Amino acid sequence: MTEEATATVDATETDELTETDESAQTDQPTQADEPAETRLTGAQLLEREGDVAADYLEGLLDIADLDGDIDIDVEGNRAMVSVLEANAGDLGHLVGTKGKVLDALQELTRLAATRETGERSRLMLDVAGFRAQRRVELERVAEDAVAEAQRTAAPVRLDPMTPFERKIVHDVIAKAGLVSESEGEEPARRVVVRTA
Repeated sequence: MTEEATATVDATETDELTETDESAQTDQPTQADEPAETRLTGAQLLEREGDVAADYLEGLLDIADLDGDIDIDVEGNRAMVSVLEANAGDLGHLVGTKGKVLDALQELTRLAATRETGERSRLMLDVAGFRAQRRVELERVAEDAVAEAQRTAAPVRLDPMTPFERKIVHDVIAKAGLVSESEGEEPARRVVVRTA
């Protein structure tokens, strides 16, 4: 390809990218469009994230004709949003096998919050108590791994886990005074527990 042909292709691609970017823009203002002095910070931002997430999830529940109550909370530096079942078993398909659908729904909800606030969202979403129940199970797994590592003085390798799950395990192990690290690549990344 000659330099002239390359320049023509590059210019065409640039024009297409510009057209795509312009068509993707909306007239909806976001926090990023506002002057710095009017931007939300700290707890206000987390509360706003929770409100945006709740609105997004209410719309989704309405479209899917599902019943659920939405609870918003702030824990530490994260907005926590829970969709509670009105009738047991109604929201199971929003969790999916091993929480896969819940993970995807959380990412979509984070995107909705990011779009409205202009800030990266780290909110946590729970549906039908799945993450709360999983937290209890993982704490038990971590405690068993701590006991085994202390008993054998050998490294204990746990099954592969999601980042959310690994964080829970790392916290329990640190609280017990042991050392843990993650090894491997996603989706086979796992926690290894060591005595020191």
